[in-house]
Amino acid sequence: MTEEKKTFKKRAVLPNMEQAPIPKDREATLLAVIGLSVIVSVVMYVVIYFTLPLTRLSVSGLIVNASIFALLFFLGMLMIRYFITLIASFLFYSKYSAVEQPEYFPFISIIVPAYNEAKVIEDSVKSLLTLDYPNYEIIVVNDGSTDETHKVAEKLVGYHAGKYEKVRVSLINKENGGKSSALNSGIHFSRAEFVLCMDGDSALSSKTLRYGMRHFNDREIGAVAGNVKVMNANKMITNLQSLEYVEGLNMVRTSQSYLKMVNIIPGPIGIFRKQAIIDAGWYASDTYAEDADLTLKIRQAGWQIIYEPKAIAYTEAPESMYQLLKQRYRWTRGLLQSLKKHRERLFKPQENMLNSLVLWSMFYEAILWPSMNIFANLFLILVAVFYGMSNLIPLWWLSIALLDIMAALYCVATEKEDLKLIPYAFIYRLFFVLTIDITKVAATIEEFLGFDMTWGKLERI
Repeated sequence: MTEEKKTFKKRAVLPNMEQAPIPKDREATLLAVIGLSVIVSVVMYVVIYFTLPLTRLSVSGLIVNASIFALLFFLGMLMIRYFITLIASFLFYSKYSAVEQPEYFPFISIIVPAYNEAKVIEDSVKSLLTLDYPNYEIIVVNDGSTDETHKVAEKLVGYHAGKYEKVRVSLINKENGGKSSALNSGIHFSRAEFVLCMDGDSALSSKTLRYGMRHFNDREIGAVAGNVKVMNANKMITNLQSLEYVEGLNMVRTSQSYLKMVNIIPGPIGIFRKQAIIDAGWYASDTYAEDADLTLKIRQAGWQIIYEPKAIAYTEAPESMYQLLKQRYRWTRGLLQSLKKHRERLFKPQENMLNSLVLWSMFYEAILWPSMNIFANLFLILVAVFYGMSNLIPLWWLSIALLDIMAALYCVATEKEDLKLIPYAFIYRLFFVLTIDITKVAATIEEFLGFDMTWGKLERI
């Protein structure tokens, strides 16, 4: 950590956050009602599960009793997970909306790494020229593309009309070295104190910089994690991913931000104080999850990370199951590589308890939880089929779907998402999440066995 950071008098972006009252506007009331609905639903669910085996089923034998215990244990873990996430997320939104946050407009460089992005790079850059922020530049890094990316990008070099004044667009052409190398090149080239790192196919909302940069008025903040949304939510598979982003990712980040445990700054949008990147040792290319790796290193360097829900990046989601599973396979192996790289911190809570908890939570979500989910579903089906308890299957799945519907309602309300996402909650955890978890377990096995892998690339539509 730099001396400047140690000696600078802290100016909090969220003053007196702990005493901020829960807002009494319409949105807060809606959130409270949804939260109460979740609690009532879960209590009813617990009562059903504890009384059903005693009143309506003939439970006999060690295997059947063990299965009931295992499923109740899994249910308990699921509810604890939901409760912690929902309550922390609600508290974050309550404080976030109750406190005025100052505007802060330092010069910032937007780094756009591009590898074979000829189809989208022009539209991405042109969308960046419309941002509602008075002081920024755009740096495109062509990472040895083999298509027409460099030719398309060269036409964009120079000064272009922005919303407030002309915005400079620069281009760096380099040999292919991966996303980490491309981002590092752009950051080295930048003369700004702050950088926004994104994907070549992402598009930012107009007020992303305005909302994201204000947090850096607090000198303790080293990075801001943005809100990623699916831009092509026009099919079942992309709508399910859109629900996953708001429920499985963004809701988690809001709860993590309240608990000061943000563990991954997403690739499509991360805003950084350049000094934090320098203190962390820059992006590294020894994992397939450079974003997770850098986040952990920034935390270990002593910087705080916050989540900003209004700093939005729209990204293209896979439109086929094959592409989706390839993507999640890579994400899982990259996350495991990051955990392996920082594994010594797992067992050194005395150095930094919060960082140790962050790593353990990542270990739980990446390895333990997917395995538990697969085991619970398989175990339930096998016991139900062989021991005449098939009426448990619809009850089990309907009850879990109820939790996801409540979570979907909460997320749609807080993020003002399309109501069409809510019906997808019926199949979200039963099929979509289970399929993703199977992929995660397969990736975990191959990572521990040391199988080779390549990053691959999403086919742009």
